[in-house]
Amino acid sequence: MKQLTWKLILPLTVISFGTITKWWYTLPVDAPDTLYSGFPFPFVGDGWHTSMSLQIFVIELIADILIYFFIWFAIVFCINKYLIKIKTYKIVTIGLWTISGIIIIGASYIASFPEHIFHFKRPYDMEIMETGYKFLWQHTERPDYYKYHPEKKE
Repeated sequence: MKQLTWKLILPLTVISFGTITKWWYTLPVDAPDTLYSGFPFPFVGDGWHTSMSLQIFVIELIADILIYFFIWFAIVFCINKYLIKIKTYKIVTIGLWTISGIIIIGASYIASFPEHIFHFKRPYDMEIMETGYKFLWQHTERPDYYKYHPEKKE
């Protein structure tokens, strides 16, 4: 199982974490409406101090990565133990690690921008208005704020 962890589970964790996510349209306390991303916990959202910034919440990020890892571990463990023995071929391992490496390099590059704000834990509460799932390459339309607060429409 140790070999499967390095050759299959870790790259699948990175690939799925980098491509499949959930978006959250929220109203944080004393802040404008904001779109967050992350599954099962929102760990990244729009920054409020400049248009190209992000807020990144470290505890939620780590929890999300661990949950993805344990889901893949359980799937691979059950398949390997109860259905068929999984054999990892070198070409598959190289392909998975190449895709994972590209995702890690891209995420590291984006995270290195100086305008991003890192919080250990999200420092405010928020009201969740709408959620949905998306792939990395899909664009999420921002829901209409006045749909949820028609009394504020002028």
